[in-house]
Amino acid sequence: MPLVRIHPGDFGAEIALAYATADNFTGRAIYRADAGCFLAPEAAENLARAARQAAGLGYRLRILDAFRPSEAQWVLWNHTPDPGFLADPRRGSPHSMGAAVDLTLIEEDTGAVLDMGTPFDAFTPRSHHGTLEIPPEAQKNRLLLIGLMTTAGWDFFRNEWWHYQLFDARARFPVLSDAVLGASAMMPG
Repeated sequence: MPLVRIHPGDFGAEIALAYATADNFTGRAIYRADAGCFLAPEAAENLARAARQAAGLGYRLRILDAFRPSEAQWVLWNHTPDPGFLADPRRGSPHSMGAAVDLTLIEEDTGAVLDMGTPFDAFTPRSHHGTLEIPPEAQKNRLLLIGLMTTAGWDFFRNEWWHYQLFDARARFPVLSDAVLGASAMMPG
């Protein structure tokens, strides 16, 4: 199954892959800095739809993760085997199918990131959709994001405000390894 590369600026989106830097819960880069952002074609279409809707309201999408090779899923799982926030790689993650995206919203005019109440990859109950344990402004921002994404055809994962996936991804898409990209996205060793 071919994946579609999402380039910086496509759909007006910003790409800031968290796992291509040490600024993630593992404290180290998992992907090479030039790994690229990829999605299944259907996911790319839904992302474009969400981006158009966000732009109409004065926002842009900031993509934090998209296709995550199965090898990367194992690295994350081996670091923090928490099924409440990470898919067990034996089961398969929609990220490893190119059928999921992690993202947030930024203001189109200023580039300011909207407050979502917790950082990306905060593995706490405060990251759950619908929590009242965050400030009202952050609750509104999460509701805006979930509204944009679900209207564009995405399903959400209740434990992570940042995670959206295609419906029935595990039944419709295979788990893909790093080899599908042709050039490794993974950091050595």
